[in-house]
Amino acid sequence: MEMKVTDLAVARGGVPLLAGVSFTLAPGRALILRGPNGSGKTTLLRALAGLQPPLAGEMSFDREAVAYGGHADGLKAQMTVTENLTFWAAVHGLREIDPALTAFDLEGLRDRLAGTLSAGQKRRLGLARLMVTGRPLWLLDEPTVSLDTASVGLFAEAVRGHLARGGMAVIATHIELGLPEAEVLDVGPLKAVLPAAQLDDFDEAFL
Repeated sequence: MEMKVTDLAVARGGVPLLAGVSFTLAPGRALILRGPNGSGKTTLLRALAGLQPPLAGEMSFDREAVAYGGHADGLKAQMTVTENLTFWAAVHGLREIDPALTAFDLEGLRDRLAGTLSAGQKRRLGLARLMVTGRPLWLLDEPTVSLDTASVGLFAEAVRGHLARGGMAVIATHIELGLPEAEVLDVGPLKAVLPAAQLDDFDEAFL
């Protein structure tokens, strides 16, 4: 499955953020989204994930292939680590969770309630959910937030393994992950140009 995006335009709160976003991603490859905070990376990922409609453009890929990881970890606080991963695996018709536990160093925490985990542990568990979905296209928004250096390394290794199995990933991050398979898309030059009439309606305090 190839992912193809052509002349995509996205907006937040009715305000255009990005226009002319185009790229092609083949199996086994990753795309790193770069750009300053507020430039539209999150909005772009949400559009790719089908969580909001784009303003214009075309997206050609199987939406059922997508696993989206946003700012929230998506955990059930009163369920254990094992129960959380088992739940998400079952949602996607799968049962195997041990590779995900191992990849994110969660074996020793398997019986801990998710609500009692540290911020970094919760983030690792949230990322481990990706591996139990069985979905080939990962869309990730700042996935290394709350992770220490060692945990960033675990995440990068999990992504490398995913790509080696023919998966794909689009990742918004400021961290260097050491992914030789990755291309970089700087969204800064793709900032949408607002019509003068729309600019006139803005309060200068918010520019």
